Order: sequence, then structure tokens, then C-alpha cells
Amino acid sequence: MPVLTRDEARTRARLLDVHRYAVDLDLTRGDEVFTSTTRIRFTAREAGDTFAELRPAALRRAVLDGRPLDPAALDDNRLPLSLTAGEHELLIEADMHYSRTGEGMHRFTDPADGETYLYTQAFLDDGQRVFASFDQPDLKAVFDATVTAPPHWTVLGNAVGTRTGDPAEGRWTFATTPPLSTYFVAFAAGPWHTVRTEHAGLPFALHCRRSLAPHLDADAAELLDITRRCFDRFHEIFDEPYPFDSYDQAFVPEFNAGAMENPGLVTFRDEYVFRSAVTDTERETRGVTIAHEMAHMWFGDLVTLRWWDDIWLNESFAEYMGYQVLTEATRFDGAWTDFACARKGWGYDADQRPSTHPVAPDPAAVPDTAAALLNFDGISYAKGASALRQLVAWLGEKDFLAGINDHFTRHRFGNAALADFLDSLARRTDRDVHAWADRWLRTSGADTLTSAVTETDGHWHLTVRRDGTRPHRVAAGAYDRDPADPARLVLRERFELDVPQETAAAPRPGTRPDLLLLNDGDLTYAKIRLDPASWDTALHTLPGLPGPLSRAVLWNAARDMVRDGDLTPAAYLNAARTHLPHENDVAVVRAVLAFARGQITDRYLTPADRPAALAALTGLARELLDRTRQHTEDTTAQGLRLTAVRTFIDSTTDPETLLAWLHDGTVPDGPALDPELRWRALARLAVLGAITPAAIDTELAADPSAAGREGAARCHAALPDPAAKEAAWRAMYDPGHRPELSNYLFTATAQGFWQPEQHTLVRPYLDRYYPEAVALAARRGPALATAAGAAGFPRTLVEQHTLDLGEECLRTADPLPALRRRLTDELDDPRRALRIRTAGA
Repeated sequence: MPVLTRDEARTRARLLDVHRYAVDLDLTRGDEVFTSTTRIRFTAREAGDTFAELRPAALRRAVLDGRPLDPAALDDNRLPLSLTAGEHELLIEADMHYSRTGEGMHRFTDPADGETYLYTQAFLDDGQRVFASFDQPDLKAVFDATVTAPPHWTVLGNAVGTRTGDPAEGRWTFATTPPLSTYFVAFAAGPWHTVRTEHAGLPFALHCRRSLAPHLDADAAELLDITRRCFDRFHEIFDEPYPFDSYDQAFVPEFNAGAMENPGLVTFRDEYVFRSAVTDTERETRGVTIAHEMAHMWFGDLVTLRWWDDIWLNESFAEYMGYQVLTEATRFDGAWTDFACARKGWGYDADQRPSTHPVAPDPAAVPDTAAALLNFDGISYAKGASALRQLVAWLGEKDFLAGINDHFTRHRFGNAALADFLDSLARRTDRDVHAWADRWLRTSGADTLTSAVTETDGHWHLTVRRDGTRPHRVAAGAYDRDPADPARLVLRERFELDVPQETAAAPRPGTRPDLLLLNDGDLTYAKIRLDPASWDTALHTLPGLPGPLSRAVLWNAARDMVRDGDLTPAAYLNAARTHLPHENDVAVVRAVLAFARGQITDRYLTPADRPAALAALTGLARELLDRTRQHTEDTTAQGLRLTAVRTFIDSTTDPETLLAWLHDGTVPDGPALDPELRWRALARLAVLGAITPAAIDTELAADPSAAGREGAARCHAALPDPAAKEAAWRAMYDPGHRPELSNYLFTATAQGFWQPEQHTLVRPYLDRYYPEAVALAARRGPALATAAGAAGFPRTLVEQHTLDLGEECLRTADPLPALRRRLTDELDDPRRALRIRTAGA
């Protein structure tokens, strides 16, 4: 399919002024296709040739200004148009395919009750799978929409919808929207379970599948409370009011992203409707997503990027505001600790790969929509949000918010670019924000800040070496051992400094602190290296450092040191084993265990060292369980226990404990084995060869939900049996396999397939992986290409042959851009792992 280039978009934007879309969808025509009728009113500023986009199963009719066009003129996804200067009307009638990949109009039948649900994902250029359009972000127009659906369904859209006519006809009409970019147009249809309320004079609602109704109802009060609090906080800090007529939040099945900021109809992956126990940190993460998507109503929806090189204007801002507003407005006042633990490493990792790019890349680096799709990554989200947090520290929150509000006022319901935003900031401050942006937003890579502490004549002195190019405003925390408890640290002082230092910092009175922590509070984006004495103190007193965010900064420093070869994986594991039993923050524990289990144990250590690492992790998990046994009513203790149980399940090599837990339906002293934990335990038992296919099928019969179906697919693929592996492989990659796996079932199967315990069994599939992944991506598109390159990648085979075959594929096989990017990133990980193994040897 031809992709839209930036030059084509600029040419079309100069030619056209699009006024109004009228979109009519008929969703009653069966399981394969729906009817889409679109009427577009627009003006051509001069005579010229252009095109509209759509990807139909069949183009029935095309009419321009009353004159029929030849449907055969449709060239792939482009319908050519020859225009005179003046007003025009284009009518398109087409049959459109339903999707099973989360792109366009996704169709899902719930295995729990047989009910069918539809939702759209028009993001970037998938709107043309739903309706004909001039599909680029800077051709905004108002939208009218009507939908015909089965009578017992509810249909949701970007504006308030009402049933019209005979109820048996299933006809819905939606209010006219404000001007929207085409990629924001959204519909969701099905027999939704709904919880409604009203706030600030607007209708608010939550929606999910009927089979998830009890779980949504259990959390509805919390979800709506977060929504209201964030909504009110945004109105306190933004001058522009919420710009749409309603606020629906729909939790939809098999959603590829975390959520999508469709104006008035935010769609979330329905894993956020928790059907099993979760930690409070996971509730906090869900709250951040709610706040993030609401921030987009201003950053992205009210003011939209002009072209995709400025996705950071959407995502970095929403990421920053999501964490900041959740912290300010709700009980989740530790959200920035979770950001440091769960998100920041994503940015650091992405920034050190061959595919790194600036937060705000040069427009020439994003020449088309295929290139744009690749930049929705840890740099545009986590690094961009970190850069904005540093901007606020440098500029001051008052001037930062004043600049934002100026930006909204000047560009409301329009489009803007980086230069426009910087101009708005510059109007509100005397600081040189353009120079700041050149250093922070137009460059790639992570700086490293290294502290050195010297002591003379009753004073101590801090100097900071910067390896990099960016200016930093950072806090330094000076901590001393508590004389009454040497395992505990107390804060002597926290002070701010600029790096590089324009003048030598004045000596500070007293003896040097036992620990000097740079970037205390995590206000900048840089790798941190401690002076030797501070690092020694940290290794002995880490849990005694006050403040979970400060401890997260230290653990991130250790993580970076492992990845850079400055700390051995074994030393990191020893630190985790020593300190995590005394850690009280669930986000910190979860992040450290995830890195220890997923990266160190399965990648950075050699296969010979892996059993000892697994034993260390199961021992650590048991220590956490022992420590929290008497505090099972405490929310933090519950979170620590659940995190420990998950780690134990994923790490144990003893099937008898898991079989006993499954038999009893609980871990001793809790938690109970709910569906998530049962499927997790069964997956580990499958890897160990301790269950049969029949046992998996029995569990699926007891839990015939969508999540159960995914769990069963994961378990079957994990069995150490040649026939099970071949069946899983054919389900993923054989073009003749029916039914084709949905995006979620493909991912679940791939997650089960590659297992470190099964190297001999899966190694023959390495030679098949690259050519078959390339063919799958070409056949099924970017969403499955991403899944094949992520969950499908042979991550457990950390060996040179994996790299050789992958690099050959990139050189000669011409993979789809989405797959090429994933392979480039994934290949960097075993390359790094082999370097770490070599250094350790």
C-alpha cells in the first residue's frame, strides 16, 4: 500500500480546505464486511489533481460533484481526483473489511458469551479502513455520523449519540463534532455494559463487554473518581475548557496500544478492567493512562500536530501531564516513582539503540507515514516526558503553564509545530527556550553525569563531570548514616545545581556525606554514576535511603551500569537478594525483579549460570512472602505478596509447589489463585513439562473467557513437545491456517513458544523465523509485523547465529518498515547481552 509522504501532504494541504464529513456506517451485513458511505465537502483553492484515500473490500460508487467516477480508477488506496477551483462534494460508497488485528474496524466475538463487539482504531492512517477521507492530520473538518447496528447494540462515537427512528432499525445519529483530524474519528458498537454519570454539566460514561460487567462495576467508583479529579485539575491549570460535548471511556478487546485519545470517546485495552487481583501500583498505572488520555484532549485533539515529526507535541506532553496531574489530583502521589521504575528505562534503552532519534526529529527524518509509525516509542513518550520535566525544573512551572495556555489559545482546533510551541513559551519567559530545545529536543542519546566528592579543611566539595551535550538542572541529595541505625540514611541537605557548572561551586561545610545522590528527585534525563564512597554506602544501605523515588534513582543507576558493563549481572542479583526483602515500595520491587528475571537471568547470564539465578529469585520471593505473612490486610503488603508470588511462579523449577497451590486454590496465607495466577502457574508448568494438553483444555473449559483463551494458547505453545511447537508455529505463520490468529492470540502463542529451558527444541525454528516473519508482515500488516518482531522474536537464543541471520534479513529481505524497526531493536539486545557475557567472562 502506498504511504502518504510529507511532501504529498503539504501539497494537498495547500490545495484543499476540507469543511465537513458525513459518515454513514451499516454494521448489519455479516461477519466479514460493513458498508461505509462518506460525503466530503471541501474547497479547492485552485485547479489541480489530488486524491482521497480508502482501503475497501469493494468500491461500489464514487461521485464527484454529481459526476460518477470509475471505481476501477482506485489505485490501491488512492482515488485520483481532478479538481477545478471552488467548492466540491465527493461521495464514496464502499464495502469495508472488518479487522482481526486491531487496525481499522476491529471485530471481536467474546468466547465467554458469544456476543460481538466492534471498535475503530483510525490512528495514523488506519481511518481509511473505515471511511474515505483526505487522511492527514492538518486537514481538519467537522464530522456528522450515522450508524446502523443490530437493535440490541449501543453505538458510541466522538459526540453524543441518540437512537433515531424505529428502535428495531438500530439507527444512531451523532451530534456534529468540532473540527477533528481524520485519525481521531471513532466508533464502538456492541451490547456494552455501561456505567453513567454526569460531571461539570457533561455526560461521563464507562463501557465494557458484558462478560466483564462485574469487574467494571467493582472499580467504577475509583475510575470515575480519578476521571473527575483529573478533569477538574486540568481545568485549574488550562485556560481553554474541555472542548467536546461528552466523555466516554470504552474498555475494548484486543486493543494494540494502552489507549487512544479519540475526542469524547477514549478507547482503552480492556485488561484495565481487572478481573484478578492487582497491586496498588497497577491501579496507579491505570490512573496514569486515564490522565494521559485526558491530557490529549488538549495536547493532540484541540491543538494537533501538523505532520508526524511532531508526535512529541502529543505524546511527550500527555505522558508528562498524566503523571503530574495524577500526582496532584488523586491519592496516587507517588506516580513519579512508578515513572522512574517502569517508564524511564524504556526511554534510556531506546536512546542507546541504533534506531535512536531526537525527541523532535528533523522533518526530513519523517518523510512518510510508515516512518512516522516507528517513532511512537520510548523516546517520544518516556524521554520526551523526562525532557519536559527538566524544562519545568529549568523554566519554572508558572512560565511553563503560561506558555502552554498561550499555545492553546493561538492554535485551538488547528494545527501546530515545534516552532509554534517554542514561540508561545518564548512569549512568557526571558529564558532562551529555542536554544534549550536545540540541545534537548533536536539531539539523541543520553548524557552521563558522574559525581566526585573531595574533602579538605572541614569542608567538602562536589564536582560533576558531564559526558554529553545537554544542560541539566539537577538536585543533589547529601545523606549520612544514622548513628542509631547504620543501615538507615538521613538527609543532611538537598540542593540544586546547574551542569555544566559555569563557576566552581562553593565548598560546603562539614565532612563529606556518606552518600551523595545526583539527580535526587529524578528531575533530569541522564545516566548517573556515583563516586566510589557513595556507591559503597548505597550497596550497604539502599533500603534505608528515605524516599522511594530516591531509591528508584539508585536502582536505575545500577541497571544502567549492568547494561554498560560497569556492574556484573551477579552483583545486581546479589544487591536485589540483599535489599529487596527490606523494600516497601511495590513499584521499586516490581521493577528490580522484572529486570533481574527478564534481562539478567534469561539474557545476560550464561545458560550455565541461569539455574543459580532462578534459585536466587525464588529464594527472594519466599523471603518477601515470609516477611508479609502477618500483614495480609495491608495494601502495600498485599502488593508485595502478589509481586513475590508472580516472581516465584515465573522462576521456580519445582513443579510440586505450583501443583499444590493449584490444587488448594491459594498460596498459603494468600493470595488466592485467581484466573491470572492460575494461568501463570499453568504456563510455568507447561514450560517444565509438568502438565498435559488435556489439563490445559480443562482449565480453558473452566475459564472460557478471552483471557482464558489466550492463556491456553500460551500454555499449549510452551509445552516441551515437538508436535506442540510445530502446531503453534503453523498457527502463527502458516498462511493456510484457519482461522488466522488475532493480534492477541498471536502474541500469546509467541510468548509461550520461545523458552530458555527448551533451547534444543526451539533452535531449529530460528532459521525459519526471519523469512516467515517477513512474509507474515507483508501479508497481514504493521500490527502483526510488530507482534512478530516483539513477542515473536527468539529472545531466548542469545547467540551469534541469531544476530547473523537477523542482520542478513535486514540487508536482503526488505521487511515491512514496522518489522524492520522491531528487528533492529530486538537484535541490539542479544548483541548487548553477548558483550555483557564476554565482559563477565
